[in-house]
Amino acid sequence: MRIGIIPSRYASTRFPGKPLADIGGKPMIQRVLEQVQQAQLLDKVVVATDDERIAEVVRRVGGEAIMTRTDHPSGTDRCWEAYNRLVTDGLIPGQPTDYILNVQGDEPFINPAQIDELAAVLDGSVELASQMSPVDSAEILHSPNEAKITVNARKEALYFSRSAIPFLRGVDPAHWHEHHTYHRHIGMYAYRADILEAITLLPPSSLERAESLEQLRWVEAGYRIKLVETRYQSQSVDAPDDVDRAIRSAPEFAKKSTPEAADSTGL
Repeated sequence: MRIGIIPSRYASTRFPGKPLADIGGKPMIQRVLEQVQQAQLLDKVVVATDDERIAEVVRRVGGEAIMTRTDHPSGTDRCWEAYNRLVTDGLIPGQPTDYILNVQGDEPFINPAQIDELAAVLDGSVELASQMSPVDSAEILHSPNEAKITVNARKEALYFSRSAIPFLRGVDPAHWHEHHTYHRHIGMYAYRADILEAITLLPPSSLERAESLEQLRWVEAGYRIKLVETRYQSQSVDAPDDVDRAIRSAPEFAKKSTPEAADSTGL
């Protein structure tokens, strides 16, 4: 089975109550859920939350919510608890080769095709998988807020970093992206069930602490992360100021704001 789990906690540091924020007339968690439900390669979709208000919104629109603890350090841990609850409650059989897709709860307009791109590589041999996209600007390449990634010939992660990797000797850093194909990490994950259990038991690693990137814990422990290149971009909502930007990035709202759309009304 391929189970899509959307971790959604209420107490965001920069944006408390973020999952309930109004995004073009709908709570954000509803928009995320509706997008994920359109993916063709998922057998089941649930929201894993620690707040009854979020669960109520999900159930009101016909979705399935799993209540989880409030003290999880990451979405990965929340996904593992939710998956276990599904198995314990008899809602899924539960097999070591099940895959759990962790879809971020703060990307209200994620393209369902992007989810299917990741799900398509989950053939039983893949331990972990995630996505990447080419870097096309120096701004993104050198931003510490963007995790960059290098991969081996099998498209498995070698390293993730907030710095630009690799270093290009003898080239102006402002032009590195013009001389080498760099990739930024897209933070949607797929875990094989037995691997998800194992990585939730790992203590924080030295590389993870240095870069503040959870996935380095898995790399340092020797797990293989398959990377799938995607052309889709999705605007995340990390703070209140991101709401308008996310709405403007969505095709359904962009069409309404075009001059052609205004002309068609006869105004």
